[in-house]
Amino acid sequence: MGRNEDVRFVSSSIKLPSFQSTNHPFVFSNLPFCSQTLTSNLIKTRESITNFISSITNRGKNGKILTSKSSLLCSSSLALARQEDLNQNVLVDGKEPPLKAQLVSRVGREDEERVLISEVLIRNKDGEELERKDLEEEAAAALKACRPNSALTVREVQEDVHRIMERGYFCSCMPVAVDTRDGIRLVFQVEPNQEFQGLVCEGANVLPSKFLEDSFRDAYGKIVNIRRLNEVIDSIDGWYRERGLFGLVSDLEILSGGIIRLQVSEAEVNNITIRFLDRKTGEPTTGKTKPETILRQLTTKKGQVYSLLQGKRDVETVLTMGIMEDVSIIPQPAGDTGKVDLIMNVVERVSGGFSAGGGISSGITSGPLSGLVGSFAYSHRNVFGRNQKLNVSWERGQIDSIFRINYTDPWIEGDDKRTSRSIMVQNSRTPGTVVHGNQPDNSNVTIGRVTAGIEFSRPFRPKWSGTAGLIYQRAGARDERGGPLIKDYYNSPLTASGSTHDDMILAKLESVYTDSGDHGSSMLVFNMEQGLPVMPEWLCFNRVNGRARKGMELGPARVLISLSGGHVVGSFSPHEAFAIGGTNSVRGYEEGAVGSGRSYVVGSGEVSFPMFGPVEGAIFADYGTDLGSGPMVPGDPAGARSKPGSGYGYGFGIRVDSPLGPLRLEYAFNDRHARRFHFGVGNRN
Repeated sequence: MGRNEDVRFVSSSIKLPSFQSTNHPFVFSNLPFCSQTLTSNLIKTRESITNFISSITNRGKNGKILTSKSSLLCSSSLALARQEDLNQNVLVDGKEPPLKAQLVSRVGREDEERVLISEVLIRNKDGEELERKDLEEEAAAALKACRPNSALTVREVQEDVHRIMERGYFCSCMPVAVDTRDGIRLVFQVEPNQEFQGLVCEGANVLPSKFLEDSFRDAYGKIVNIRRLNEVIDSIDGWYRERGLFGLVSDLEILSGGIIRLQVSEAEVNNITIRFLDRKTGEPTTGKTKPETILRQLTTKKGQVYSLLQGKRDVETVLTMGIMEDVSIIPQPAGDTGKVDLIMNVVERVSGGFSAGGGISSGITSGPLSGLVGSFAYSHRNVFGRNQKLNVSWERGQIDSIFRINYTDPWIEGDDKRTSRSIMVQNSRTPGTVVHGNQPDNSNVTIGRVTAGIEFSRPFRPKWSGTAGLIYQRAGARDERGGPLIKDYYNSPLTASGSTHDDMILAKLESVYTDSGDHGSSMLVFNMEQGLPVMPEWLCFNRVNGRARKGMELGPARVLISLSGGHVVGSFSPHEAFAIGGTNSVRGYEEGAVGSGRSYVVGSGEVSFPMFGPVEGAIFADYGTDLGSGPMVPGDPAGARSKPGSGYGYGFGIRVDSPLGPLRLEYAFNDRHARRFHFGVGNRN
């Protein structure tokens, strides 16, 4: 078959039929497919049956075939007409037409008469042999009751006419009774459809041209088959249905020359309206959120063909803003324009409030209240009605103390790349035990930091996001009474500058890849920080850090493999060294007990499996090393504390899902024959 050079596609404005209200909020009324062609065929078929009956009846009146029940044949065949056709008869003087009454009465009281047929032939509409024998064979193969030397009723002839038409190759079929010397000859005069020579498609703005070309390619140069056309229509409607698009084939017509005109109706979005509902009554109310803040989150725009799947994603996107309790989209017909209006109903959450809680700090491993941290916070989720977030929090533990103010704009106004901005101010005091712990006099070193910065984040590819920021930090060591420290018990320096504190400005770049939000999914994180020596005494260093994670399903179990590593060059504070060991590093060791260095690598493998309810079991193995970089940290704090620099651990544990996140209880052994319990909240970093 040659190339389909005559297929062309035309996009033009369309007008959908009027809408009907059903259980679905937006449903097209039933649209006729192949309306002109199929209706015409049906009318021709009924007329041909009537003519056939008339020919039999006339012969009966002449005494050649039937004499007693000739009128019955006519009434029986006409009674097969569609009921809706009968219903269209107009009342005359309040009475039904006599013909209808006659048909009903005769069908109810008389039986059909059989006629002996001596010969059955397939011919064209002029009574001549068909040029194409394959079409003659198709028509003959469709016959079931009509066979030579068989006694037939009119209904059986009509059913065979329908079978021929159902083959799809013919636009008309007329049964003709011919009186011959050998008896009655039954001739089915058929008119084949045209050969398919081209396609004109109108109104298909989102339907790919290649899909249409592939659907009709095999039919080019062949007789048009109505059954095949219906299959193509179903496939086109299915294409829209699978994608949740409001579109379908509304009309099909076979034009002269074998050209098929296909009309596709697509419902475009005319308008999108935000409607706020009261949380208690469900009645419309005035919302605090600006409508444009919600509208810009939507991927559905005016002029697009409405997609149910896209609308569902838009609902999920609005819910992830964190300021709505419930979101739904209701499509409504936009008058008789053939378009659709979308009404988004939203129920707002309480915007702000106070909260209190508690947690565990992994940096404290001794004391009567080891690791316990209390917190108090105020948060506002929807500042100025623009989905901007304000969080003010204070955390206090046995040694830990963090006061933080964070202001976030998830989407900067006027930006089309979904760039977010976060401004942060923080004053913290955290334990320095991970690097400078285990002092013989049992004294504790704390690290005080004052931090302020701004960060910008945005997605730049599917599943990829990036962050850039500028952060100022002043950090120094303190003793238990809050006094400044320059050196620890081992006379190791606690700052890089030699003064009571180190100042730095950090330029930060980070790139994150996440396969999905699930903990067992794949993830890749790369982070780089560059210290900028704005002042001569300020620190200048470069620190890179990377983490990778891969999850795999193994029957009912899940395998999780993770690898992390980093390196720092330049002048940096000793307490900023990479600490190895602990709950989120090498289990079986205390926090930072393996080592601390300029470089590090930690690998972990874990197999988790369901046990019962929300409880999972797990077995794991970890390994970490500082790659021999411990002595290169100013003062060699790891060497002074006889940390090995490398080590491994293994063990088992359970996981329990809770409102706070996964609760982890693990029992681990290390390569130095020590054993240790680990408890954590949330997934491992």
